[in-house]
Amino acid sequence: MKTRFKKNAKVFDIVITAIAGMISIVIMLYGVLHFGLKEAWPELVLNLFYVACIVMIWMYFFNRLNSHQFNYWCSILVGITVLLRDILFLPPLAYYSLHLSCLTLSVLLLCMLTFFYARKNWQSYTKRNLWAICVVDILIAMLYNVDINLEPISEYTNYMLTEIWIRPTITYGLVACFVTETETEEE
Repeated sequence: MKTRFKKNAKVFDIVITAIAGMISIVIMLYGVLHFGLKEAWPELVLNLFYVACIVMIWMYFFNRLNSHQFNYWCSILVGITVLLRDILFLPPLAYYSLHLSCLTLSVLLLCMLTFFYARKNWQSYTKRNLWAICVVDILIAMLYNVDINLEPISEYTNYMLTEIWIRPTITYGLVACFVTETETEEE
């Protein structure tokens, strides 16, 4: 099978991201089975969106999706997960300042995704703007990580720590694909 990317560093970058995302999703699906559907159904819904993103990364990697389809559908799926997990159903956090910071960054991330993918000429977006999307998502995950470490440890702690890093991993993979796409357009 012919892959979209020629440089070994890019291939390695995207393959490692996709594999890390798949392993995280499998861990979360195990958590859903372990805790039961009644307890963990929101994670199952989010995992469906994450699985779809990972499948599209692989399809894009093997030239089964064009850039426009990949960018559009992945942006929709990541935006839906931001809206569901971080805005509409924001989990209660230990401190109000953490809660407000996560909510603000989530709204910023959703606005950034909307602005980026709603543009007619999305290839004109700079690498700095693309990396800003990933950095904001990583900041959100770091704030959740701080909150989880401030609260008492329970049997859910390891699963929560895994779940909060799935989307930044996927976002990193998407940004790596987008940066590669903008590089190919410039050449």
